[in-house]
Amino acid sequence: MKILLLGEYSRFHNSLKEGLTEMGHKVTLVSDNDFKNYPADIYLYAYWFKDIYILNKIRQGIFRIFKTDVAQWETAVRFYLMRKKFTGYDIVQMVNEYPIQSTPYLEMKMLGYIFKKNKKVFVSSSGDDYICVKYMLSGKPKYSVLTPCKVNPNATHCKYTLKYVTKPFKKLHEFVFENVHAVIPGDMDYALPLQGHPKSTGLVPFPINLKKNAVVEVPSPITSKIMIFHGINKVNYYKKGNDFFEKALDNVKNKYGDRIEVITTWSVPYETYITLYNSCHILLDQIYGYDQGYNALEAMAKGKVVFSGAEDEFMEHYGLTQSERVVVNAIPDVQAIADELSFLIENPSEIVAMGKRARAFVEKEHDHVMIAKKYLEKWGL
Repeated sequence: MKILLLGEYSRFHNSLKEGLTEMGHKVTLVSDNDFKNYPADIYLYAYWFKDIYILNKIRQGIFRIFKTDVAQWETAVRFYLMRKKFTGYDIVQMVNEYPIQSTPYLEMKMLGYIFKKNKKVFVSSSGDDYICVKYMLSGKPKYSVLTPCKVNPNATHCKYTLKYVTKPFKKLHEFVFENVHAVIPGDMDYALPLQGHPKSTGLVPFPINLKKNAVVEVPSPITSKIMIFHGINKVNYYKKGNDFFEKALDNVKNKYGDRIEVITTWSVPYETYITLYNSCHILLDQIYGYDQGYNALEAMAKGKVVFSGAEDEFMEHYGLTQSERVVVNAIPDVQAIADELSFLIENPSEIVAMGKRARAFVEKEHDHVMIAKKYLEKWGL
């Protein structure tokens, strides 16, 4: 089968491509190539207005006056120039309902071309979108990535997330859902808002290439310093709950001193990120999720203890109990996070045990070839 994966923000589509390719399918991956530098076959990166100094200054000036980002126009121009590369596929899967990242109007024009020139198109729910943000605003989840916006309304991510419920993005959402065959949520944070939706296939977990995420062995018993890794994306600082993590880390650093070592990074490329966390025992991922995101799952595959989403809905879906938890459920409570860190520092045998459970869980639920087969089923192949 000839398959087009449109968009990439977390290595999700790269791992899915690897699974599909191993099964003999021909897969093309398209990306806008943000700072994380994930691999792709076709890049729609707006090089002229982002990387050429003079043009970038002009871009900034136009944005200040007209609130229009001309880099989004450049993305559309690049799509148009390469448009023949986006035709004739048996399956197209969009990473979300806004995969090209142009203006909503131009996005609809480009996606309309995709819908017209290919056989079947699906959309993944694996990031902010209209239905997900409406669900957050409904008050149904006890917390969400919009929770920090109550205290920090000017946080960078708040405006970005809320744009998905504006009129232009609602129109884009409706256009996408009218034309795709189905929507496939990637974890509980996206499956819950889609419960009962006629186009939802139900949850298909994110694929993880276990060959590329081998276990990093931890000596047992642990006699060295406990290494804690905290990778921060500046744009998503509050969205991921990094303010809570930093305060909890201050707490345990004061309490345990030389017994621990904390590694903190800011907005580094993906390859640098994974190299830096390989030596850690504990990884701090995110606060406001009900399930694990992609970075968390890759770290779990390597046998790390990860602080991320693991709410009751997640535990029930996978049939887990607290005694066999595979990830620490990080909640927006500094003392609760500090207490969990303290427990692990004082009980290093649990770090080894949970790391082994985490790896076993990813092997069972997220293997990239197994997940690729599930996607083929959802696509009707």
